[in-house]
Amino acid sequence: MTPKKTSLPPNLTVWQKSLRWAPTTAQQQQFQTLYEGILVGNQQFNLTRITEPEAFWEKHLWDSLSGIEPWLTDEPPDWLPQYSPSQSPRIIDIGTGGGFPGMPVAIALPNSHVTFLDSTRKKIQFLETLAQQLSFPKTAFVADRAETVGHHRNHRGRYDIALVRAVGPASTCAEYALPLLDAGGMAVLFRGQWSDEDSQTLEKALPPLGASLTEVQAFVTPLTQGVRHCVYLQKTGMTEIAYPRAVGIPAKQPL
Repeated sequence: MTPKKTSLPPNLTVWQKSLRWAPTTAQQQQFQTLYEGILVGNQQFNLTRITEPEAFWEKHLWDSLSGIEPWLTDEPPDWLPQYSPSQSPRIIDIGTGGGFPGMPVAIALPNSHVTFLDSTRKKIQFLETLAQQLSFPKTAFVADRAETVGHHRNHRGRYDIALVRAVGPASTCAEYALPLLDAGGMAVLFRGQWSDEDSQTLEKALPPLGASLTEVQAFVTPLTQGVRHCVYLQKTGMTEIAYPRAVGIPAKQPL
């Protein structure tokens, strides 16, 4: 049975106030197409439990774009390497699952090239079909593990931005992301609660990965006032060849 069509709230003022950015009319339509596509795919692939329009807007669209807020404006913060939305950053979404944050990011940054990485082949195949419906011209889809892809010559050191919106220790997420970044690239770790102690623990894991903790940004979700953090790591050196470690080890034995 095809799910009942529902409309996402535009929330243009909320976008602008919270992220200093608002979607165009065309981007709003793409968000709606994405939403409808996820509702259809959800019947087969169990992509998300968040299906109500306002919750989907906040927890999938807004939350996804909060991590790239520094890249959404022509006036980036001082800590961010020089970047303009007119450029074409190479982005990888690690453990994309139902396509988040990569799908909203591809809509918001139409000049970017986004690679979607997930170990579940059926989800990757679904996202590839959905990307065709959304007319994404610059996307790639990889069904594999981050530990394996991190050693592949077509991916290691090839990206400007790595996004990890997954549950797990921050050091594990860093080990997945940093080997994939080019020099100066940024990893964005999407987190809930975060503390100074968390930062200190993560910083101890970064030297062999060739990175430094650049910034931690706190957000309050605009509809439900939940606390969110985005942790930004910059690739400042070479990642030791041993990383990422073999499949399963980063999760079982965090740095």
